[in-house]
Amino acid sequence: MNKTHRFIRKAPKLCTAMLIVVLAGCTIVEEPDYIERPVTDIYNNAMDLLQNTDFKRAAAEFDEVERQHPYSVWATKAQLMAAYAYYQSNRYDDAIIALDRFTQLHPANRDVAYAYYLKALSYYEQISDVARDQKMTELALNALNEVYRRFPESEFARDAKVKIDLTYDHLAGKEMEIGRYYLTQKHYLAAINRFRTVVDDYETTTHVPEALHRLTEAYLALGVTSEARKTASVLGHNFPGSEWYSDSYDLFVDKGPVTDATKPWYKVW
Repeated sequence: MNKTHRFIRKAPKLCTAMLIVVLAGCTIVEEPDYIERPVTDIYNNAMDLLQNTDFKRAAAEFDEVERQHPYSVWATKAQLMAAYAYYQSNRYDDAIIALDRFTQLHPANRDVAYAYYLKALSYYEQISDVARDQKMTELALNALNEVYRRFPESEFARDAKVKIDLTYDHLAGKEMEIGRYYLTQKHYLAAINRFRTVVDDYETTTHVPEALHRLTEAYLALGVTSEARKTASVLGHNFPGSEWYSDSYDLFVDKGPVTDATKPWYKVW
């Protein structure tokens, strides 16, 4: 009998032996026994883990408080603390789910304003650069506005307002990026629409001076000199020291002076 036949005949025994070993290995893995603990022990242990920045285990322990003692006052506290631990460990989706559940179950809780604020932060921390989709930015803006609208006198309202302004600036930056692209591609009408959106919808942002200058450029490229002059004069009236006004002024060196605007820029359109 050759070696090949001997190997084939011995193979079933070898496979059987391997199967026994694998099964034996599987049987030694056991789930830890469920151990009921006093609610204060679980909660305090979760707080210790939180203090030591072990946020993953802290969140699990806070969840355990509610699992073992769902009707205790500690369970309500643990729901919010678990969301905070999720937020600190960058598990923002888990934090948002936990916070939505908290606000739905405890709308009158004294910490509900903080819950809404932490939810807004969970969106805000996920805002990406202007080159990416801005869906998360819009969600953050909506959540921040909700904090400011629901709790205007709370300690979180001021920070929410600051972040609202920064979020608007971010969205305006996205419009500017698209508008600049259209301008370089000589799609002037599309560019004008984007820059007008910045001027009309994001008038308090830092992008307005450049948007007015880019509008001036686009109008001149289309040969609509009257609109270009009006836009440049608005820029000069509202941002006289801006480098963008200087750039717009240079565009008219060979076309005559830019007339002064007597109305605020937001009343020109």
